[in-house]
Amino acid sequence: MSILRLPPDVINQIAAGEVIERPAAVVRELVDNALDAGARAVRIDIAGGGVDLIRVEDDGAGMDEGDLRLAIERHATSKLRVDEDGRADLLNIATLGFRGEALPSIGAVARLSILSKTQSGDSARIAVHRGLVEGPMPAQAFGLTKSGTVVEVRDLFQATPARLKFLKSERSESAAILDHVKRIGMARPTAAFTLTQNGRVALRLAAETQDKQGRLARLRAVLGGDFADNAIEIEVTRDGLRVSGFAGLPTAARASAAHQFLYVNDRPVRDKMLTGVLRAAYQDFLAQDRYPAAVLFVDLPAEEVDVNVHPAKSEVRFRDPGLVRGVIIGALRHGLGAQGHRAATTIADAALGAMRPRAMPPPLPRASPRPWQSPAPLAARALHAVPGFAEAALPTFEAPSARVDPAPAPIPHAPEPEFPLGVARGQVHATYIIAQTADGIVIVDQHAAHERLVYERMKAQLAAQGIARQTLLIPAIAELGAAEREALLARAAELASLGLVVEPFGPGAIAITEIPALLGRVDAAALARDLADELLDMDRALSLQERLFEVCASMACHGSVRAGRVLSAAEMNALLREMEATPHSGQCNHGRPTYVELKLADVERLFGRR
Repeated sequence: MSILRLPPDVINQIAAGEVIERPAAVVRELVDNALDAGARAVRIDIAGGGVDLIRVEDDGAGMDEGDLRLAIERHATSKLRVDEDGRADLLNIATLGFRGEALPSIGAVARLSILSKTQSGDSARIAVHRGLVEGPMPAQAFGLTKSGTVVEVRDLFQATPARLKFLKSERSESAAILDHVKRIGMARPTAAFTLTQNGRVALRLAAETQDKQGRLARLRAVLGGDFADNAIEIEVTRDGLRVSGFAGLPTAARASAAHQFLYVNDRPVRDKMLTGVLRAAYQDFLAQDRYPAAVLFVDLPAEEVDVNVHPAKSEVRFRDPGLVRGVIIGALRHGLGAQGHRAATTIADAALGAMRPRAMPPPLPRASPRPWQSPAPLAARALHAVPGFAEAALPTFEAPSARVDPAPAPIPHAPEPEFPLGVARGQVHATYIIAQTADGIVIVDQHAAHERLVYERMKAQLAAQGIARQTLLIPAIAELGAAEREALLARAAELASLGLVVEPFGPGAIAITEIPALLGRVDAAALARDLADELLDMDRALSLQERLFEVCASMACHGSVRAGRVLSAAEMNALLREMEATPHSGQCNHGRPTYVELKLADVERLFGRR
């Protein structure tokens, strides 16, 4: 087979296949060019999901006839400088675009026209259709009143019909364009953006200031008030690396990673390493099927990151990935730890929405209660508490009897002093603590809350001197399968550092001889079986410390106050005070909220009092 030199139009079509995979890629390239030209306002108009029309207008520096002629040639760019020896520094790139492939690639697969005016008043127009160039020519007649550029792309992929078959629906392609405009808009709050779809405004972002307030205002406009109200500010600088932005509270987690926006030197990226770092930072707080919401900006010297590793410029490579990983995880964990027991405001909104009746049921007829149905003993039993966390729960149902329970211990009426989580007023269904605050009520899931407290104490002991052990008088025997048994024995040393000592006990079992002292009375065999399942499913890429924390979380679940235990007033208040003093106590180890706070005004609205 002989080797042939490809003609220029085929070369451009191949390049277009790498750079222009869908209409959103065209928008990305054109908006990048506009911002690199210093635009403060960018308008994007699309029709037919970007296939029929993409029009990008900016107020940047503009181009004259000579610039336009070069702009449509392959590998011609204003973003790089070449020295006398013909060398360019590809590791010191501070612009969004730099490859010089976008415009000729677009012109190879669509009808492309560019109208531009410089700040000195020179204006010109050039057009490209299937690689054939028309112009450049003077363009005073087109009426540009100020400097800037207007790029129109029509009939995308008409020159390559096979590519059209691989595009998604118009709605999907439009959504991809909207997503990119949002992403770049969050990185450039000082620029105004307008996106119209088939003549209707889909997004309008006003220019904001460059400071924290301006960036937060832009995030609120793009992501909505829920993110802004439930996000914490991140700001850390170390060894020339700066990590800033906003990260969502764990209790405001999402069902997918669609609300994770990551930037490197203001460049939107979809980098697997950064996504994994974000996941690792929230490891203590989220279930496996939940994802944190975050907008994070990583800024570092241009020579410390290679942005030239992907045609679409969506991936980067760091010179020191360990430093980047450590700074991001440290910044996020420090920020989350400073929030104490704070939980997302969306939890209360969801609770109020669930409690609002859809229709008022008709009143039930009043009937005389039987002597044994008096509500007074029931209320007393619901609030009555036996001392000690380890006491057995009261039965859920008791047969009628003439016995009258003693009244519960009185609870002070006014919170004194005033506590963020209030003062306990009672316990319902032996599971939920009801507390009164200065301006509302708090409902606490006692098991989820205590699980987080036990977990944090285990981590503190592990970091200090190791977790204290309690020797079992009679070892607990757990029968396991071969894989589960080997998983536990292979991690015996790690488990021992956590206070759990396991030993082989025949071919199909293990013996648990010691358990963490702070777990109290626990089913050690059930704990071992659950830990074996966790270890088999655990991500092998986790570090040793991360694996230990995973095991700690499972142990904490077994050693927590269970639903069904009746607590005294002193125990309930002690739990509330410890929650207030413990970081991350607003969510359990699985990411579920530990409490719901309802303001008095919201409760009054439920009853029509407001």
